Parts: sequence; structure tokens; C-alpha cells
Amino acid sequence: MDVLAVLTVVVVGVLVGVEFAVAVFVNPIMDRMPGTAGLAARSDGARVLGRVMPFWYVGALLLGVAWIVLAWGSAAVAPVGVGAGLLVVAVVLSVVFLVPINDRARTWSEGGAPADWRDQLARWDRLHVLRTALLVAAFAAVAIGLLAL
Repeated sequence: MDVLAVLTVVVVGVLVGVEFAVAVFVNPIMDRMPGTAGLAARSDGARVLGRVMPFWYVGALLLGVAWIVLAWGSAAVAPVGVGAGLLVVAVVLSVVFLVPINDRARTWSEGGAPADWRDQLARWDRLHVLRTALLVAAFAAVAIGLLAL
């Protein structure tokens, strides 16, 4: 039980760290690159992270659910349940709003981007900040669950 709890906190925590870094550091740096260099970097990021993140999100959620099932009846269930619920909201937000923009962005290149590519990426960034806030709250919840063991 302890190993599962720590693993869940670590997986969710690292997920939050990556998403926070993208929101606060990586994308703003790319957006300040000259010309369309940022477009190429963001497109590559969309391809790479677009392949990895679905597994990471689902894995974090499955770890939370396993923790809830195995700890049923303990004080950890409520905060971990809140954390898992927030992960579900983050996944739904991703699938409904962020993934469609990401799927378009990963195919863009200097000569093949729509005229409003900056607006689309700015919308993705705003939604990503919301998702990151949900993930920070989910991380806090599962960390509280770890304290409740």
C-alpha cells in the first residue's frame, strides 16, 4: 500500500512538474523566438508530448483508482478520490479542448501553418494553464492522501 501511494504521488507530481514547466517556461520561451522558429519548436513539442502524455495521464489516474480500491475505508480515500476526480476533469478538458488544437499544431510548419496559428496556440496556452491548475490541486489532494495513511 505504501509503495502504491508513494508511486502515485511521484507520478502525479512529475506530471504536474512537466505541465507547469511547459506553461510557465517552455512555451513562453518558444513564443519569444524570432520569426516562426517558435512555431517549429511548438509543433515538435506537440508531436513528442502528444505521444507520451496520454499514457502518463491515464497511468496517474489508474494509480489513483488502485489506491482508492486498496485503501477503501481509510482516511486516504477521500483526498485521493478528490485527486482522481480532478485528474478525470483534466483528462476530459484535454480530450475535448486541448487535443484538437494539439493535433492541428503538430502538423504545422513554417510554410504550412494557418494564418491564425498564434491565436490557436494562445488559446491552447490559456486552457493549459487551467489544466495545470487542476493538476496542481490533484497533486495536493493525493499528497494529503499520503499523509492520511
